[in-house]
Amino acid sequence: MSNRIVLNTISYHGKGAICDILPELRGRGYKKAFVCTDPDLIKFGVAQKVTGLLDEGGFPYEIFSDIKANPTIENVQAGVKAFQASGADCIVAIGGGSAMDTAKAVGIIIRNPEFADVRSLEGVAPTKNHAVFTIAVPTTAGTAAEVTINYVITDVEKKRKFVCVDTHDIPEVAVVDPDMMATMPKGLTAATGMDALTHAIEGYITKGAWQMTDMFHLESIRLTSRWLREAVANTPAGREGMALAQYIAGQGFSNVGLGIVHSMAHGLGALYDTPHGIANAILLPTVMEYNAPATGEKYRAIAEAMGVEGTASMTLEAARTAAIEAVRKLAEDVGIPSDLKGILKEEDVQFLSESAYADACRPGNPRDTSVEEIAALYRKLI
Repeated sequence: MSNRIVLNTISYHGKGAICDILPELRGRGYKKAFVCTDPDLIKFGVAQKVTGLLDEGGFPYEIFSDIKANPTIENVQAGVKAFQASGADCIVAIGGGSAMDTAKAVGIIIRNPEFADVRSLEGVAPTKNHAVFTIAVPTTAGTAAEVTINYVITDVEKKRKFVCVDTHDIPEVAVVDPDMMATMPKGLTAATGMDALTHAIEGYITKGAWQMTDMFHLESIRLTSRWLREAVANTPAGREGMALAQYIAGQGFSNVGLGIVHSMAHGLGALYDTPHGIANAILLPTVMEYNAPATGEKYRAIAEAMGVEGTASMTLEAARTAAIEAVRKLAEDVGIPSDLKGILKEEDVQFLSESAYADACRPGNPRDTSVEEIAALYRKLI
């Protein structure tokens, strides 16, 4: 069996990278951009860093910002209608996972109108055409949606999130500029950074992991452990380090999948609107404990990447404990809650557990699980 790697055609990295957006659009012959972003990024002037460059260059665009933090089917449908009415021929997605996931779904449906029913995109949909040409500009250091073949949409009616996996949705160009992340508040920086760490750890231990993706994931773990605290303190080095860390994690997990941390977090986001990064961060250490017996020596490598000393001489059990505790300490240092008290209600555990078991990320978990075992993990955190 072969291993597949799907990455952006082009990516730009570093301070000032957004200056490459206009030349990319013009050089490819595009005439008008559909700028997909969220209301807060407009309100606080973050999106203007990009649209200002388009204004200066006289490049036409139309803004779509009817997007929730956990984007819904309705958001996607509104985006499709707005794109069709705009006369645009390309997309510039500016934001975190919400804006980029919406842009991916819109771009796919525009080029594959037979999938206008957004629910039909769940799982691995057999689309035939690549999405509308997209340049993705992340404003958070966590989701890595600018380099992944995944997007997540919330079904409000059924109180669940569903994952879509499609090689046709990956943005052709990623522009990873740490200056776009400089105004993120501390809490969002911490949450998205822990999301990046969850991507890296789950991607490293998932059933589909292999040598090339291991390379990405271990480096992302190392960078996140080194730079997340400084990013929360808003240092330029911290911002740049985390911008790279989250992108590298995306290169890995997009190609091999994740596990039940994400499966469980998706339900919390759909039911309670819990921020995705916060849910992941709270769940990660507990799920790591559960998964440990199925991970071989990998936790030893995680502990070493996170700066734990003496890992080579530790017993396997000690190395696994060290990795889990290093994750807990990083989460604590950046202000992440340690449990789901005040979030998770006992009466919802069964529904959430069934939803997590049905989630597209669950089969990649290194340890085979069940609805009952997932319920027990939720209850450990109440």
